[in-house]
Amino acid sequence: MSPGTEGRYESVFEKILELNPKSEAQRALHAQALKVVNDTGQLRWLLYSQPERSIPIPLLAVMVFWLAISFASFGLFAPRNATAMVALIACALAVATALFLILELDRPFQGMIQISSAPLHKAWEQLGR
Repeated sequence: MSPGTEGRYESVFEKILELNPKSEAQRALHAQALKVVNDTGQLRWLLYSQPERSIPIPLLAVMVFWLAISFASFGLFAPRNATAMVALIACALAVATALFLILELDRPFQGMIQISSAPLHKAWEQLGR
């Protein structure tokens, strides 16, 4: 878990429990807020309890080897002209980008593509009022 966030979840849960709904609509919203906080807590623990990487390295190595052999055979049997070479390079770049995205999305809190914490901060500010 990120430093400084240990007690925030519990604090939000306690603030929602302190609310006193007076009408049926408020009771329904209160129940929905409790469900959202509970679901968020379960998701939070699930994300943090997962291992660093969920994609096994041997699987990744075999897949890269298979793709390298495939592209090598395409290059071996393709005619030697600029169009074939550009097509092979474009396809190899597309596959490399797909592999990069798979690896990047495997780690949601690290890397170039990350889960934003802005919605959580906005919700925290609203509850603090």
